[in-house]
Amino acid sequence: MSLRTKLVHLLSMTRGHRRLYLFAAIALLIASLLIFVPPMIVAVAVNSALGTEEQKSGMMRFMLGLFGGSDFLRANLWIAAVAIPLVSVVSGTFTFFKMRLGALAAERITKSLRDRLYDQLQHLPLSFHARSQTGDLVQRCSSDVETTRLFFSEQMLEVSRASLLLVAAIPLMFSVDWIMALVAIALLPIIVLFAVIFFTKVAGTFKAMDEAEGSLTTVIQENLTGIRVVRAFARQDFENNKFDARNNDHRAKHWKLYKVLAVYWTSSDFMCFSQIVMVLMVGAYRVSIGAMEPGTLLMFMMYVNTYLWPIRHMGRIVSELGKTTVSIERIREILDEKREDESALTPVSNVSGELVFDSVTFKHGESEVLHDVSFTAPAGSTLALLGPSGSGKSTIIHLLLRFFDPVSGSIRIDGRDISTLNRKSARELVSIVMQEPFLFSKSIRENIKLGRHDASDDDMFAATRIASIDSSIQSFEKQYDTVVGERGVTLSGGQRQRVALARAILRNAPILVLDDSLSAVDTHTESMILDALRQRKGKHTTILIAHRLSTLMHADQILVLDHGRIVQRGTHESLVNIDGMYRKLWQIQSVLEDDLRAETEVKEAVMK
Repeated sequence: MSLRTKLVHLLSMTRGHRRLYLFAAIALLIASLLIFVPPMIVAVAVNSALGTEEQKSGMMRFMLGLFGGSDFLRANLWIAAVAIPLVSVVSGTFTFFKMRLGALAAERITKSLRDRLYDQLQHLPLSFHARSQTGDLVQRCSSDVETTRLFFSEQMLEVSRASLLLVAAIPLMFSVDWIMALVAIALLPIIVLFAVIFFTKVAGTFKAMDEAEGSLTTVIQENLTGIRVVRAFARQDFENNKFDARNNDHRAKHWKLYKVLAVYWTSSDFMCFSQIVMVLMVGAYRVSIGAMEPGTLLMFMMYVNTYLWPIRHMGRIVSELGKTTVSIERIREILDEKREDESALTPVSNVSGELVFDSVTFKHGESEVLHDVSFTAPAGSTLALLGPSGSGKSTIIHLLLRFFDPVSGSIRIDGRDISTLNRKSARELVSIVMQEPFLFSKSIRENIKLGRHDASDDDMFAATRIASIDSSIQSFEKQYDTVVGERGVTLSGGQRQRVALARAILRNAPILVLDDSLSAVDTHTESMILDALRQRKGKHTTILIAHRLSTLMHADQILVLDHGRIVQRGTHESLVNIDGMYRKLWQIQSVLEDDLRAETEVKEAVMK
């Protein structure tokens, strides 16, 4: 992205807030022009006090006229002493309004930017999130947005102020003494050129530093999220070393930036002081030969300080601009990502839940994950999916939810191809409980009602009874108002799965998917949940994914998948009577269950 494009993006963010910046610019203009008045008052006052009556500048003659002439001012110097602070107060008042209006515009721009970023992240496809680091996304939404806010609230108006001071000072100085004006701006082109060179030098450094900070944030986020795993495997030293490596990289990139900044500040200070010394030496000589009034020399010294230090600080402003353009580029990378297709097509109504996969094939990159998969699940029936890891079970669910679209074939619900539905509407037809359900750091009530906020408490209680979690919730001190902690950490694995199951049941979608979501539940509780779900048979189409065949054996249809293909299909009774993967798994699990049952009976007999 070119610098011009970055600046265009930067200015485009002010759209809708430019009126505030206009008022701030007017206040800035008035404040900046008033800054030049006190030095001129000082000049005419000193010249009048010293008896120098010749005022070569028309502006200075006008100023002297305002004070009643040289003789009157010489006799009433207190007027100049009062006028200077009064003008400064007025200038300070307009400076206050400039800063207030600029800050207000910046805060509004920042809020709008955060809202856009957050909304964009909610609508980007899973493929984007799969290839992105969470810590880096957090970095872009926080630190990069804050860098942008600081530029809009401070540096943007400061650039205008420095430019305005310079534009106003040069004509004023030339109108007073063109020789001294040339001396006063002698080093200015070098200072500006040096700032431009500095900007090109630090832009890449800022980007590297920002990326290093995002990488560091990712390490912290991953560590805190997986702190239980770290402790369980005693990997604290490994994590410390990993963090130390990223931290050293972050420090090294900061150190590189500080070295560049040190060179700039030292060099620019030398040039600015050299400029002031040149004005003082030449001006003193001209005063000594009578070519300039002493008061005029003081005015020049004050003018040089007025515009020179803001120009010198352009290095800081330019460095902030460098940081901001890098931040804008990182933010635009998110905003420019293509959203999921959410074309507003009319969703189906009164859906019964009949599901048809017709010759569905799906590839992930060059790898074929599903090949020519076809099946029909009548409305209200129970479909079971069985197969080893990587066989395509979860991919079928991801296609149903339109996380991805098939390469060929079609998926229909009640006869309508889901590709004709927008993704939100398609997902509203499915309730899913994942193997590792995610719970928010909210109360149990809020987590269960997540998919249906308007549900009554009676409906919620009914859902928790079906999920066999009601008695556990009732045993908590605050019951349904118990806060479960981040990612549901205060609940056991089985409790989290059952809360998620209650959430899915309460949503009451036409299709219910249980993606190995009873794996952390004991067999007795699992049996109670499955019995409760069978009593609801016909209310929704159920898709079961599990490795325990006892979970699947009562399904109306069982599909056995291997390497993305359906290798067997039928009921439990039909599949155990034919040679194949299902029969082998049934025999293995039956032997293990018989051995476990026998071992339990022996232990009970010994205890008696």
